[in-house]
Amino acid sequence: MPTVLIVDDDPAILEVLRVYLRAEGHTVLEAQTGPDAWALLPRADLAVLDWMLPGMTGVQLARGARAAGLSLPILMLTGRGEEDDKLLGLDGGVDDYVVKPFSPREVTARIRALLRRAGVHHTLTLGDLTINLRARDVHLAGVRVELSKLEFDLLSTMAQHPGMAWSRERLLERVWRPDFPGTERVVDVHITALRRKLGDPPDAPRFLETVRGVGYRFRDEDAPRAIPG
Repeated sequence: MPTVLIVDDDPAILEVLRVYLRAEGHTVLEAQTGPDAWALLPRADLAVLDWMLPGMTGVQLARGARAAGLSLPILMLTGRGEEDDKLLGLDGGVDDYVVKPFSPREVTARIRALLRRAGVHHTLTLGDLTINLRARDVHLAGVRVELSKLEFDLLSTMAQHPGMAWSRERLLERVWRPDFPGTERVVDVHITALRRKLGDPPDAPRFLETVRGVGYRFRDEDAPRAIPG
C-alpha cells in the first residue's frame, strides 16, 4: 500500500489521521516540523501538510518538493480558508485543500482520490473489500473471493471509480472489447454473479448499485446508500 506522510505540529491531528490511514492499510510517516518533513518527503507516495509549521510552511514544502522534481500528490490541511490563501497553496504545487476543522473520513476519501489519479494505488481497500490490481486477487473480510477473469476486470474497472455511473455499453467497450458481438445482457449476467459472490443483495447493495435508466456503479462508501429501482 502507498506510504502517506502526515505533517502537523498538533499531536492530536497526527494521531487521528494515523488511525484512519492505518485502518486503510497505508504505511504512515509523521513529522511535526518543516525540516523533518523535508527529510521524509522522498520516501512518501503522498503528503498531507499543515500550512503553519515550525521551521518551514506547508506551502514552502510544496514548492520545494516541486522544485526538486518530486511529483507526489500533496494535500494541504489548514485553518486558512480564504480564497487567496487557497490559490496561493494551489499555485505552490498543492493538489487539494481541506480546511480545519475537518472530517477524517473526508481526508481519507480525498487521499484515495489523489492516489487514484496519480496511479499509485496497486491495492484498493473499500470497506472490508480488498482488490489487488497487480495480483488480481479479491478478498472480502479476509476471505478470498474466486472470480473469473471477466468478473475481476468488471469489478476492478468499476471499483477504481467509486460513484461513477457506467452504462452497459461503456462497460462492454471497457471490459470486453469495442467489437464484442454479444448483447448488453452479458453485463447484467456478470453483475448478478459478482453480487452473489460478494454477498451483495441488489435491494440493499454495499458495493454494486443499479443506476436506473443507465447501468451500474460501484457504490461510493462516503455517499448515502442508494436503493436501486
